[in-house]
Amino acid sequence: MTIAVGDTLPDAKFKISTADGPAEVTTADVFAGKKVVLFAVPGAFTPTCHMNHLPGFLENADAFKAKGVDTIACVAVNDVFVMKAWAAATGADGKITFLADGSADFAKATGLDIDLSGGGLGLRSKRYAMIVDDGVVTSLDIEEAPGKATVSGAAAVLEKL
Repeated sequence: MTIAVGDTLPDAKFKISTADGPAEVTTADVFAGKKVVLFAVPGAFTPTCHMNHLPGFLENADAFKAKGVDTIACVAVNDVFVMKAWAAATGADGKITFLADGSADFAKATGLDIDLSGGGLGLRSKRYAMIVDDGVVTSLDIEEAPGKATVSGAAAVLEKL
């Protein structure tokens, strides 16, 4: 079953990169008591994710903050080292929180996983964006096709805040 507006995010663990190396954070660590814009991509460095989806959130980071967003987070079914490299390569380190969902546990728990084995990517996350207020989903937009970033793009999310 896919998570829906009004649902509380499931308990999950992510890996993040810190100055001391990889660290584990929980759903509560990221979302409790905060307004968070979470966007998900099928894979770091993949064309739509790298050239279309992530840049809009990075370019609009100040606009999100001005609308009361505490954290902009990106989740992908990639390991923490790939997510760290992607943050560095895009200049998003420190502006967007990169959550590694390496085993797709969060994607599966939210029902937002997708099998992209046909394209050689294996089990990944659907492309989506959600607004989460204190752990509760207040907006959720899932792309119909992984190669598109329209309803889950930064401009669309900003309109909902």
